[in-house]
Amino acid sequence: MEALSKTQFFLVIALFVSVLFFRPNKPEPNTHNSLHVKNENRLLNIRQLTFSGENAEAYFSATGEQLIFQAHDGDSLCDQIYIMDLASGKSEMVSTGFGVTTCSYFQYPDCDKIIYASTHLTDRDCPEKPDYSMGYVWKLYPGYDIFSADVSGGNLKRLTKTEGYDAEATVAFNGSKILYTSIISGDLEVWSMDPEGTNKKQLTNRLGYDGGAFFNMDATRIVWRVYHPKTEKEINDYKFLLSQNSIRPMALQIWTMNADGSDKRQVTDNDAANFGPYFFPDGNRIIFSSNLHDPKGRDFDLYAVSVDGSNLERITYFDGFDGFPMFSPDGKFLVFASNRNQRKAGDTNLFIAEWNYN
Repeated sequence: MEALSKTQFFLVIALFVSVLFFRPNKPEPNTHNSLHVKNENRLLNIRQLTFSGENAEAYFSATGEQLIFQAHDGDSLCDQIYIMDLASGKSEMVSTGFGVTTCSYFQYPDCDKIIYASTHLTDRDCPEKPDYSMGYVWKLYPGYDIFSADVSGGNLKRLTKTEGYDAEATVAFNGSKILYTSIISGDLEVWSMDPEGTNKKQLTNRLGYDGGAFFNMDATRIVWRVYHPKTEKEINDYKFLLSQNSIRPMALQIWTMNADGSDKRQVTDNDAANFGPYFFPDGNRIIFSSNLHDPKGRDFDLYAVSVDGSNLERITYFDGFDGFPMFSPDGKFLVFASNRNQRKAGDTNLFIAEWNYN
């Protein structure tokens, strides 16, 4: 699965980190493409899809022919939702144009509908920016609710109607369930619901932030990001910020669980901010973004890891931000957001690459 939002936290510009992994006997990518960085051997023929503003959280349609994503271009503007046709490169806004939106997704398997979170019912203007006198925080706008709509943006239907934050929705590939994050219980937990917004079920129940959840291809396992405060100071800080509709997302770990919330397993265990996890098509590995190898915590790269936490592999080496990775349903392509090849400071754009399995 976010105003100076979750998206902007993860778009923090960065410092260079030394290469820690060298994988011998791997074919070099097509380095004629200037978007490649040395040692990014998994990414072939990178193509830039957007060229200005802040563009992030791009997700494929079932056919792999379209992307849905959030974007804005200008500090006074808020994210809205767009659908891009990959063949032509053309994008059209499909959200209302009011309030702030986040976390869009196609409703599989037919993809004739979309879902996203929006504040437009409570405030048609952009909300106020977070208060950074408390340090870096995400603002959990209580006006966020989850909506479904036609791919044209019409026939808008509200799926969540409770007071407080409801966002970060994704859909199972078989269309059976929607995952999302809600504060309805008094804490930020992962929930599931049917496509029409019925049969809501809480899947996590531990103090802290649980969010950004995705199913694997057969909808049997879920991967998500976690911050569970442990010390008294961390717990008090978390509870205070939550009372202010905010959280401090500086330490996040990757976990997996069954679709019913059972068999929870921790995947990463480090002092970094690990986020944006997504299953490989075979379900045996997870790709995610992390500042693991930057001592200052500001340089985010893509990594892959086995579901049991072994075989960590660094994928990108760009001096800046790489995040929000997603594989195409056929596993041939990876889409991600990056600061690389900026036209102006602050730009984050979308990129697509062929995935090298060799």
